[in-house]
Amino acid sequence: MRDGNRAPTLKEIAERAGVHVSSASRILRQTEPADGWSESALRVRRVAAELGYQPNLWAASLRTRRTTTLGVVMTRLTDGVVATTYQGIEEAASRAGYSVLLSSPPDDLDAQRRAIELLVGRQVDGLLLSSLHNPGRPFIDTLRIGNVPMLAVTRHAESGLPFVGGDDVHGGRLAARHLLDRGHTDIAVVAGPHHATTAGDRLNGFRAELRDASVELRADRIVHSTFEVDGGIEAGRALLDPSTRPTAIFTVSDTIAIGVMGVARDLGLHIPDDLALVGYNDIPVVAQLPVPLTTVRSPAQEIGATAARRLLDLVAGREPETVRLPVELMVRATT
Repeated sequence: MRDGNRAPTLKEIAERAGVHVSSASRILRQTEPADGWSESALRVRRVAAELGYQPNLWAASLRTRRTTTLGVVMTRLTDGVVATTYQGIEEAASRAGYSVLLSSPPDDLDAQRRAIELLVGRQVDGLLLSSLHNPGRPFIDTLRIGNVPMLAVTRHAESGLPFVGGDDVHGGRLAARHLLDRGHTDIAVVAGPHHATTAGDRLNGFRAELRDASVELRADRIVHSTFEVDGGIEAGRALLDPSTRPTAIFTVSDTIAIGVMGVARDLGLHIPDDLALVGYNDIPVVAQLPVPLTTVRSPAQEIGATAARRLLDLVAGREPETVRLPVELMVRATT
């Protein structure tokens, strides 16, 4: 009889399940195989659950020199897109038997450096960085992190790191082509912050599509901003002067677009009759707005999950892989 106050051992689980101790240990360490658990593996896992078995992660880390923990640095976690990306990271890591340590510092390099080095001090097996500033290589080269594998997610920042994100250049092209097809040639862009490659890629794709159509994007029609609603309000006020306003605006995030919509409303403009508007990301609320927003859908959760899987490939010693996931234009009432 086992003492109910004592944690069960692998030997006890193996004996009750009718397998060797090494088999029980392997089954309880691994994630579910692609073809599912065998009958004996299911029996081991059922017995372990009945006895309340919890693996000793510290002992395992001493044996393997791994903590089965990933570090994630993500700024602006209150943003819905960022939070959804993180959800994908955590779910994929959990399925692989890993836990996640998250740090959400302010969007500046000193704060990011402290967050990264703190996570490395916690002996994470790998790092996901979603908030790199462009250019990122000088920053990466100054980090004191040893040989911890790193992967960039969402922002690539010319860092030299393998990267997982949406195909933002193509997304910008989709937005431009959509507005061109509706006859717009006097178009403005609210381009987000200079340091974010997500914003830069979307602007570059948009500009390239206009150039291919021999349509000029004037310098005074590009306004940089934050990613927030307040950034859209400020940019909207700059662009929507009654005497010079464009007929259409592309914003590099949906939250910016919401700010622009508020300014248009205050000026008495009707969307899309007086102003066409295209956003980016397809956050859930924009389909439910009084005038549902045309936007480019970026698969935030899939980006996070793919990034976690690619980082685990690096941890396992496999070759790094850069992935740009497809995006999709969602046509609604603002155009």
